[in-house]
Parts: sequence; structure tokens; C-alpha cells
Amino acid sequence: MDSIQQGWFTESDTWPGAGLSLQVEKVLHKEKSPYQDIMVLQTKSFGKALILDKIIQCTEFDEFSYQEMISFLPLCSHPNPERVLVVGGGDGGVAREAVKHPSVISIDVVEIDERVVKLAEEYLPFMACGFKNEKVTLHIEDGFEFMKKNAQQFDVIITDSSDPVGPNASLFQKSYIESMKQSLKPGGIICSQAGSIWIKEDQNTMIGLSKDCSAVFDKITLATISIPSYPTGNISFLMATNNDKVNFKMPVFKFTTEEMDKHELKFYSPELHCASFSIPRFIQKTLPYLTC
Repeated sequence: MDSIQQGWFTESDTWPGAGLSLQVEKVLHKEKSPYQDIMVLQTKSFGKALILDKIIQCTEFDEFSYQEMISFLPLCSHPNPERVLVVGGGDGGVAREAVKHPSVISIDVVEIDERVVKLAEEYLPFMACGFKNEKVTLHIEDGFEFMKKNAQQFDVIITDSSDPVGPNASLFQKSYIESMKQSLKPGGIICSQAGSIWIKEDQNTMIGLSKDCSAVFDKITLATISIPSYPTGNISFLMATNNDKVNFKMPVFKFTTEEMDKHELKFYSPELHCASFSIPRFIQKTLPYLTC
């Protein structure tokens, strides 16, 4: 079916048998880049929305929940996260959040599709502002190639990807996990978007990712959060490390209330950090490769 019918955009391919619909006031932009179909929509209730290959990437209404959690779950679990690599993240949201951690000195964002960056700068400046921070360096290139040139350089690697289709499919393969390990400093942490716990296909992705991680990392865990504009209102993050001193469930760095207010955090808190690792029993049984 067409993604927009009678004034509504429907994301259905990633949610078998169901779909999430957003009422559209205006199609702000539509094009086919060398890598994917891109749309920017003005929606009635969710503000501006970025759509890649008919999949919702972010909406103005709730993007902060994803950006804050995928950033601070790994950063606040690391004892001293000075150098950060973000693979994907072409909208600038993860960069915007990661610079707020006081230990972070530099952030390299590697995005393969320059058109995502340019359109974010034009239509999503509240996210693309992350690229303007002096800590951030943007690279328009393939993440695999970038990591090959940067062995043992990063304390934290965050994979901010869409679903495992199109240019993002390679970011869900074992070879990618091995590349991340090679680019990590000893004791480093990885964090990757892993889909919804409520979708069978995403569960299979989680199983595959956790299995492949188990061949490379000693400690593997899953966090899950709510976000209305993603399928089933849920998204999960797979995290891993070889640092036996890391306790993902207890942040080693805790933002104070004053710091959270200063940085305008709307979702993340030390308490929510801990709670996000309390996953349902059916997922615990589905993912035998989780170690913590």
C-alpha cells in the first residue's frame, strides 16, 4: 500500500499485521538519495517527522526519549568515556545529547548518506544542532571503512541505525560487531539499536545480535524503553563490553537534578537508567545469550 493515503502516513512493513499512522499536514520534502528514500513530513500531532524507506526515524514530539537513552545508557555506564563514535546518527540527535556528558572530549559521527544530514539541518535544526558543538566531527563515509582506520580509538561506540534494511543491513552482522570491537579501547562499551521486544522479527534480530556479541564480548545486556512513534511504542538497545567491572544496571556517573535541568533532559535519569534493564521474563527466556 502507498505510505500516504487520505492524509495519513502509515508505517506497516516493520510491524506485521498492524501499522502506525500519523496524520500528515504537509509533505515538506521527498527525494531518493543514492542510498534510500527520504521524506520529511509535518504531522498534526507529532510535529516534524523524518522517514527513511517508509520507516519512521524520529519525530519532533518524542525523539528526545530515544536520543537521550541511546546516548546516556552507555556513557553513564563507562567510568571515563572520553572518545565516542556514533555510526549513523545523521540527524544529529545523539551528538546533541552525548556532548552533555562531562567526560566526553570528542565525538566522531559517521553517516553514509549526506542527504540525511543536509535535510536534518534544514528541517530538524533542533536535532542537527548537535553537529555545531566543537566536540563533534562529522564524517560522510561508510562506518566499516572508518573503523578500519581507527583501531582501539573509542571508549564508547553507539550504533544509531534504522531497521536492518537498505544501507543499515550491514550494521546488524557479526562482521560489524567484530569491527566495533577492534575500534574500542580496552574496556570499551558498545550500544546498538535492537528493535522492539514485541515484534517477532525484532526478537530474531536481538537473538542474532546477542549471539554474535557473545563470540566477541563477555558481558551482554538489553535495555528497553517506551517511545510512542516507534512500532509497538517500544525500542531496545543491546549493550556489551569486556570490562568485568562495568555494571550496566547501575550508572557509574549520575547526573544531579541540577545538571539534568541545565542540559534540559526530558527522559533520562539515573533512576530510569536502572529501570530500563528490567526486561520482561518472556524476553529473558527468548535471549539466552544475555549475560547480565
